[in-house]
Amino acid sequence: MKRYCLTLDLVNDEKLIEAYKQYHQSVWPEIKESITSSGIDDLEIYLLGNRLFMIMEVNESFSFEEKSKADLANPKVQEWENLMWKFQQAIPGSKPGEKWILMDQIFKL
Repeated sequence: MKRYCLTLDLVNDEKLIEAYKQYHQSVWPEIKESITSSGIDDLEIYLLGNRLFMIMEVNESFSFEEKSKADLANPKVQEWENLMWKFQQAIPGSKPGEKWILMDQIFKL
């Protein structure tokens, strides 16, 4: 099993952050299916202020490229992504349209 950590910022607005949290209390079933069918075995998101931190544990079938292709071809995932983009903002230094940014591991005990 491999683990990836990613980060993303939310728009720094209390009402929007609360709404974002509410959406994540009841993620659409189609989104959960798209996550698990891509080889992601576990996924957690944490929040501090307006910064999000995601931990993904994936199996050997997972590929960022294949997940991206599948997401682009899935209308429900695109609907979710467009909805979430209202709450999210790009991290400084990210490419245009880039959301979650893969983090580098700098320490492991």
